[in-house]
This record gives sequence, C-alpha cells and structure tokens, in this order.
Amino acid sequence: MTGPAKLIDTERFAARLRARAIDIESGRILISRLTGSGQEIDLTLPANCNGYGRVRHFRLATADGWPQNPLPIAPACRALGLAAVPELMTALVFQNAACAWRCWYCFVPEELLKADVNRSEWFTAADLVGLYQQIPDAPRIIDLSGGSPDLVPEWTPWMMRALMNAGLHETTYLWTDDNLSTTYLFDAVSREDLNLLRSYRNYGRVCCIKGFDASSFTFNTRAAPRGYDRQFEVLHQLLKLGLDLYGYVTLTSPNTDGVTQGVADLLDRLQAIEPNFPLRMVPLRIQVFTPVEQRLTRDIERERSLAVQEEAIAAWTDEIVRRFSPELRARPIYDVPLDRRDTWS
Repeated sequence: MTGPAKLIDTERFAARLRARAIDIESGRILISRLTGSGQEIDLTLPANCNGYGRVRHFRLATADGWPQNPLPIAPACRALGLAAVPELMTALVFQNAACAWRCWYCFVPEELLKADVNRSEWFTAADLVGLYQQIPDAPRIIDLSGGSPDLVPEWTPWMMRALMNAGLHETTYLWTDDNLSTTYLFDAVSREDLNLLRSYRNYGRVCCIKGFDASSFTFNTRAAPRGYDRQFEVLHQLLKLGLDLYGYVTLTSPNTDGVTQGVADLLDRLQAIEPNFPLRMVPLRIQVFTPVEQRLTRDIERERSLAVQEEAIAAWTDEIVRRFSPELRARPIYDVPLDRRDTWS
C-alpha cells in the first residue's frame, strides 16, 4: 500500500524547470513539439510550424449554465480595430515546454511539461515569428501558452520585439497565459522589458486561479496549498503593473461541502485586490480531453469534481449578480474599469 503522493514544492520545482526551459544568453525558449505527442489526437487541425505550433479555435459559446467566454476574442477585436466581435476566432499557439504544476484537467500531457529536450526544440522569438509568417492566412492572435509561460517571462517581451522588427505588431494581437505560480516576471525581467509590456498596445494577459480554496487548489495542481495564497500575491503585483489583465478560474473540487461559501470567499479575496476584477474573469468548465480521460480512470474524486463545478458556477453567477450592478455587468469585458491598476513605479 502506497502513501499519498508528495505535494509539489512550487518554488523549488519551478526553479529547476526554468533552468532547463530558457536560454537567456541566446534568447531562446524551449517549445513543445506537438507532432507525435499525446496532445496531437485532440487537435482540431494538424500541428503547423514544423510541428511546434497549433491553431486554437476560441469560441464565445460555452455550456448551459456557464457564462460566455469572450477571451481573448473581445480584447483582440478591440486592439485590432474590428467592429464586430465574432462567435469564433482562431489563434496560433506556441507552448513552452515546462510547467511546475500538474493540473489533472490539463489538456497537455505531462511529457510536454518536463522541459524534455527530446520532446521539444529551442527557438528564438524571431524564429517563431518567422514560422508565423509562413502560414497562409495566419490567425491574427498569437497565444503564448504552455506549459507555464510565467516560468519564462522573458518570452513575451522577446516576442514583442520580434513582432515589431517584422512589422507585425499592429496587425497581430499577442496573448500570454499566466499560472500565477512564480514572481519571475518581477524578479528576472529588466525594467526596460517591463516598460515594453506596459506600452505594447496589442497585448493582453490572462491569469488562471486554480480552485476556490487551498484544498481545491492542491487537488487541482498537486502543489502545496501555500501556492493558493501566492496566486493572489502575484495577481496583485500584475494589477499594479498596469497591463490589460484578465482572468480564468477553475472551480473543480473533490469536496461537496462548503462550495457556495468557498466561491464567495474567492470573490472576497479578488475584490480585496481589485473591486471589479471578477468581471474581467471567466470561469472555465473542465472538459475531458484525451490526457484528462486517462487521468479520470478509476478516480472517484476527479469524477465527482466535475459535478462540483456545476454547483460552483451557479454560486459564482449568483454572487456576480449580487455584487455588481446590471450596468457594470453589461460592459464588454475589456471595458470593465480597474481602479487600482497602473500603480507600478
């Protein structure tokens, strides 16, 4: 009989992965190879960019009982000057090859999260932009995903400069995923690059809160529960930086008790940082992709959590209606004001 799995020490594991996933001196990022991977079966279209990129279809429509997901469609349309927000937009996605967490619902198989050079390749930002330029009728959104891009925060300003050098910074929209797992953006990135992040017009960043309490966070990520509080600390720093910031939240939990209160507590914490930020967040309904299906096998807690998320989204919706006026709720997600944004110095 085996004991419970050891929880991930995020700081230690992240540092080890970062050392293997970025080459600062050469300006290179380790990018996952999707061709031949366990993720490939779930791709709507074949991998592109020599097997290192993929097209993702972002849709407004979600499931019954869940809010629409305007990310990154609506912010991209605003930045690109598109008057109408379509039901669907495509994005070119590159995935960095490392993540310190092991979210059971992640659509990326674990072998693409280990900074394994046998399943990935080194690219400069200019290399990636060059691959983008070779795509006929390329998507106008470029999504820096993972993995966990916050392990290699230099990637985003490097991409910004590469897009500017190629004359593509006004015709594309750059979107970065952020797990809120580290403070490397503030510890390792130069002030010059932080200023570029702040000034680059066609850019948005989305942060993902993993659960509605420390227990659900650990259940979802396999990381030590202190990482839950750390997410809010990192989010606070990002909001002060003044970026065009948005959020996702996953509401899966193995516990059927205290769901409504847990969601209310989550919203309290978010509003303590920024009163309106919940209106810039989209709860994500966990779906079963091939890697997830394999992890669900004979796991009663994970199967139960899929039902718990339905109770949690009902609580979230009720709280949003209770906390915010109809006028504020009706605003486009990019037009929700952030009172405490841009206080960085």
